[in-house]
Amino acid sequence: MIGFYIIIGLISLISWLVSQKLKKKFKYYSTIQLENGLSGKEIAEKMLHDNGIYDVKIISTPGQLTDHYNPLTKTVNLSDSVYEQRNAASACVAAHEVGHAVQHAQAYQWLQVRSYLVPAVNISSKFSQWLVIGGLILGAVSGSTGIGFTIAVIGLAMMALATIFSFITLPVEYDASNRALAWLKSNNMLTNREQDGAKDALKWAARTYLVAALGSLAMLLYWGLTIFGIRD
Repeated sequence: MIGFYIIIGLISLISWLVSQKLKKKFKYYSTIQLENGLSGKEIAEKMLHDNGIYDVKIISTPGQLTDHYNPLTKTVNLSDSVYEQRNAASACVAAHEVGHAVQHAQAYQWLQVRSYLVPAVNISSKFSQWLVIGGLILGAVSGSTGIGFTIAVIGLAMMALATIFSFITLPVEYDASNRALAWLKSNNMLTNREQDGAKDALKWAARTYLVAALGSLAMLLYWGLTIFGIRD
């Protein structure tokens, strides 16, 4: 088990480092002003219209790096800075989120699967760890009745669903970035320097999802070994 503690600790450290790097990247690329003078909102509007999408709204949302696309309300939600500013960082974020809207419009398979799992994952993420820990405690108290073990396994199954969800998120995010970069380049929206900055920023954003998926898998394996190790 010590080995798993080390792995989880390393993944947590890497996650923090990647997050800090991402913030620095976006802060730097926020200083590169676009020659075309378009704001994140205007870039999002143009990309939507170029893809024949007119039923998606673009709205401003509070916070930093809170940008997301909501398929239920058909809204591209851009953080205040991305919505208003006219730099390489706002351009790539806005285009990335519209990439999700394009996925939705074109019934991109992985986005559909991810959307189907959202309600179940919202529930499992709240209760899975409590069920696992509670099941282990109950198992230790009740002895060989198996009630605690069953509860812990149910929690582990819910945790597995969240892990699957995190890995399904990867192709969704990478594809949205690829769509964004391809559109920005093919429509000459950015200069070469701005395009390179957009590509670099989105690369680091994607790495946060990868680290999160690996962290989720490590926790799943840890609790799985704990549950079945105790059972044996």
